[in-house]
Amino acid sequence: MSRIVKHPVIALLDSGTTFKEVRQIHAKLLVDGTLNDDHLVGQFVKAVALSDQKHLDYANRILDRSDKPTLFALNSMIRAHCKSPVPEKSFDFYRKILRYLKPDNYTVNFLVQACTGLGMRETGLQVHGTTIRRGFDNDPHVQTGLISLYAELGCPDSCHKVFDSVSCPDFVCRTAMVTACARCGDVGFARKLFEEMPEKDPVAWNAMISGYAQVGESREALDLFHLMQLEGVKVNAVSMISVLSACTQLGALDQGRWAHSYIERNKIKITVRLGTTLVDLYAKCGDMNKAMEVFWGLEEKNVYTWSSALNGFAMNGFGEKCLDLFSLMKRDGVTPNAVTFVSVLRGCSVVGLVDEGQRHFDSMRDEFGIEPQLDHYGCLVDLYARAGHLEEAVRIIQRMPMKPHAAVWSSVLHASRMYKNLELGVLASKKMLELETTNHGAYVMLSNIYAESDNWENVSHVRQSMKSRGVKKEPGCSVMEVNGEVHEFFVGDKSHPRYTEIEAFWKEISRRLRLAGYKADTSPVMFDIDEEEKEDALCLHSEKAAIAFGIMSLKEDVPIRIVKNLRVCGDCHQVSMMISKIFGREIIVRDRNRFHHFKDGHCSCNGFW
Repeated sequence: MSRIVKHPVIALLDSGTTFKEVRQIHAKLLVDGTLNDDHLVGQFVKAVALSDQKHLDYANRILDRSDKPTLFALNSMIRAHCKSPVPEKSFDFYRKILRYLKPDNYTVNFLVQACTGLGMRETGLQVHGTTIRRGFDNDPHVQTGLISLYAELGCPDSCHKVFDSVSCPDFVCRTAMVTACARCGDVGFARKLFEEMPEKDPVAWNAMISGYAQVGESREALDLFHLMQLEGVKVNAVSMISVLSACTQLGALDQGRWAHSYIERNKIKITVRLGTTLVDLYAKCGDMNKAMEVFWGLEEKNVYTWSSALNGFAMNGFGEKCLDLFSLMKRDGVTPNAVTFVSVLRGCSVVGLVDEGQRHFDSMRDEFGIEPQLDHYGCLVDLYARAGHLEEAVRIIQRMPMKPHAAVWSSVLHASRMYKNLELGVLASKKMLELETTNHGAYVMLSNIYAESDNWENVSHVRQSMKSRGVKKEPGCSVMEVNGEVHEFFVGDKSHPRYTEIEAFWKEISRRLRLAGYKADTSPVMFDIDEEEKEDALCLHSEKAAIAFGIMSLKEDVPIRIVKNLRVCGDCHQVSMMISKIFGREIIVRDRNRFHHFKDGHCSCNGFW
């Protein structure tokens, strides 16, 4: 597709052209005879098709009136459709090319892009075969497209094979490979290639930052972002989405606030996706007031923006607010999707609204034509189990049209412990282990159930099973942010530079807890040892070290925010409630399941954690 000088009238078409203006330009071109030239028809078709996806059908009608559609025009239609919501239509125009003309490297390149949009492995392999048969497999644009295609298909080995076949990869190809490896989780190779690049554009920087955020290496993502700024690279909305995602994973609210401020200072346009990411950040850092301030301030919101806000209310324990917002969403004419209903069902679950939750579940199919998936059934099971309807929860699992995953039985297991149903707890743990033989959480929870009934013989059997199968309990880790710096605490770890101070201060906290009537909940300890030894074991929990450090380091009016990799245990839950009252501190803990807002001796979870 060599560069062609545009007709002055056709050149008027751009992304801001309305459909009415397109028709007016079309009429003028017809009247003055411009469209008698097949090449100018091709120019016009391309301009209309690429100006706005809503004009694609009209561009097709123009093309249909051409007696001899050019390769340029048909390639333009493939190009326009490959970036549209219906990339499969690109192949209709490819078939027309095969009937009348000979495909060129642009044809094949746009087809590869169409396959990337489709994400269909079989079709992608067929198109790759076409590039080889027609001799375009050494074309730099095609090679770069193939790397992106295989990244989209989750085939890192194929990305490497294509890249290794490139004799002298150019800047664009290297950037595509960095992006591909980062997307596929191979951040080590991506970083190596990234560092070897003599020049790096924002796409390469964004790919690396996004890659780190995607694999959970949030600190590396933030470090690279700061380096990006020092290098003077232009930061855009794509960069900030990855940065905010990294802050969200870490629970680093201060750094997230700084990133938000950076967006405002540098006048970065807040797209729908960036706005949704901001809502998600504040929600998952436990600041729903700010999340909703951002939400209501957005000029444009889509169903995912609404769903993020709904999920924020649900995971922070504000079920009624979640349902109120859902009602408002429907009144505003926003049609909920499958993601929305996961948040709505969670909202019902955290406040025990069983009947309402069941109504929303039924409405998915009856009112919105959405077939409930495994996540929705999981939420429904959790809804009934949390409310104490354990038998009904099990019946739902038995009636599910698909095989349950371990998380579904996990809801029953945790509820069985809460409601002291040993028989059902044993059943749920066995079901979990049938699905995931190395699920340490199932072993630990089953052990806790046995320990609470003083059945130490079975506790020992559980421990032996874990040992024989090579299952190790995942060590607890609590992460918190103090003055923009992220601190990590691991169970039993003494490596923190202020560990001696933390240990001494925890002793003072323990003294005040005992004076207030604290009695350790030793059920999480998987050993038949005396109570004093059990209390010593509990003191090593990472969350307690984080709380002590938070009280030491943060001003009294600043909430202590902790992100924990495991569920909060019963003893840490009790301790956090008591500390919030004794020390007058607000403590916000995000564990692997939900948020716990501790304030004035109470918790937002209403006793179900």
